[in-house]
Amino acid sequence: MTDAQAGWYDDGTGTMRWWDGRAWTDQIQPPPPPEPGLGGMIARAQADAVSGAQPRPAATGASYVVLQVVLKEKLFGSGSGNLTELEGVINRQAALGYRLHTISTSASGSTGFGGGDRIQATMVFERLT
Repeated sequence: MTDAQAGWYDDGTGTMRWWDGRAWTDQIQPPPPPEPGLGGMIARAQADAVSGAQPRPAATGASYVVLQVVLKEKLFGSGSGNLTELEGVINRQAALGYRLHTISTSASGSTGFGGGDRIQATMVFERLT
């Protein structure tokens, strides 16, 4: 795992943990306090959707990382930007020394703010040795 630079990454549990360039450390960042009210609820929902797509090294001894991206619905016009977003996630994980192994999509079954169904893309990345 020599390609992954040292830095703060989501360790797969929602916790930001320090990766020293070779292994996970015991250093973690405490989560920020939640904002009150509707604005806080929206901010937490957006943060949860984004955190699952953040590139990160695999846990020590593991060869695979699973990332999940919630694709956006386009309310007006065309071009949701979903393909560009998926490319970005794939390329950022590739820069950490992984290749895309599997990708699948599924409807979440819940409606978004505009009434459209949310689609999730689940991607499995394999560490290159």
